[in-house]
Amino acid sequence: MHPDFDLPSPGSIKGRSSSITAAFIQSIVPVVEPTFSDVSEALNVLGMETGNCVCSYCGDARTEWDHFRPLVTKQRPTGYITEIANLVPACGKCNQSKGSKPWRSWITSTAKRSPLTRGVLNLDKKISHLEAYEKWREPQKVDFESLVGPSLYDQHWLNWKELLHMMDRAQQLALIVREAAAAALATKKIGFESPTPQEQHLQKPVTKLEARIPMNDSW
Repeated sequence: MHPDFDLPSPGSIKGRSSSITAAFIQSIVPVVEPTFSDVSEALNVLGMETGNCVCSYCGDARTEWDHFRPLVTKQRPTGYITEIANLVPACGKCNQSKGSKPWRSWITSTAKRSPLTRGVLNLDKKISHLEAYEKWREPQKVDFESLVGPSLYDQHWLNWKELLHMMDRAQQLALIVREAAAAALATKKIGFESPTPQEQHLQKPVTKLEARIPMNDSW
């Protein structure tokens, strides 16, 4: 492989499953918009001022506000919501590196792109500000199942399960199509011609695909 070339990874439908799970959780999490004074107070606790808002974890330019306590753990909501008591300014590098990990263990870990591995200066001071923020306000938690009842809550997760199942079947079909295209390229059969009615009858592509993909399997 040429040292200046990186082959893009092939697309994967199943590779989007974590995003789907996050969407199913984020879609039910309430969002409480903070007031101007709420944000100013939060920045003050973090040692910042209005107009000088930076990443709470590393000090780089702020690109977003990160959920300080994760919304998701083990593919289920933690109960925390989107509110100022559970949001801190962050940069993309820190947000992606932290993920759903607890901030305290992550910030001094050797995780890729963590503040420690990037050699962030004055890390102890940043940790001190984050500890103060953690004590600043008690975050709200929601018990979704108790609020709407087990029937509706279970249906929400049944929809999630069925969608992931459909994605799994779609991935199987996509692999068949990609393998067929790769085989055609390998044999130089790039310029396909429309088959005759007799050839269409002999090929029966739908039946062939259905033989490889179970269409009536269940959870």
